[in-house]
Amino acid sequence: MNTTSVPAGQLLRRRIIAAGVALGLATGGVIAAQQAVLAASSATAADSSPTSVAPGDATPPDVGEPDGSTLAPSEADGVIRDDSKPTVFDDTLPAISKLDPALLSALREAATDAADDGVEFRVNSGWRSAALQQKLLTDAIADYGSIEEASRWVAPPEASAHVTGDAVDLAPVDALDWLARNGAEYGLCQTYANEAWHYELRPEAIDDGCPQMFDDAGDDPRMHP
Repeated sequence: MNTTSVPAGQLLRRRIIAAGVALGLATGGVIAAQQAVLAASSATAADSSPTSVAPGDATPPDVGEPDGSTLAPSEADGVIRDDSKPTVFDDTLPAISKLDPALLSALREAATDAADDGVEFRVNSGWRSAALQQKLLTDAIADYGSIEEASRWVAPPEASAHVTGDAVDLAPVDALDWLARNGAEYGLCQTYANEAWHYELRPEAIDDGCPQMFDDAGDDPRMHP
């Protein structure tokens, strides 16, 4: 197909829509995994102490001090319940309130302006405890079959921008569309080409535009300290 006849705006929207489909399907498994973690926590809490380790369970290595339970991560670890669909203005959830203040301020400024266009920013994931991040990585390795493939989508706790509060995963598609067109004005940049929902703060983007995206998390030099 000759794309030279298609307006650039339409091409951008097609890419965003395609990314939105991916968000709801295979790569959305990272977000779905958080919901599974929360669901599993209810069953675990009924049978065991949240801080105990059952015989044969392996403690995740180098995950630091969790805010919740290593066996059953909860909202205290940054889990967002599937039915909550919080906005960036929700201060009741650690996943949002523990984001880096500069990132959160930029998100709220952008969200306020986007609201004038009828667009609302929803948060699928924000700050995460090291324990939750390790759980997501462990689950991703099981799902994808290798740490190499899993690392394209989930960073280890010691390298994760989510653990430091410097990254947020947003929805829905119209919010991603709006940010793709306007995010740089607020220093908000998509970090990975395969994750249209993952945004980090790049203050220099306000003057210089967003830097080139990494292909995926595995391509990010921060993942290989």
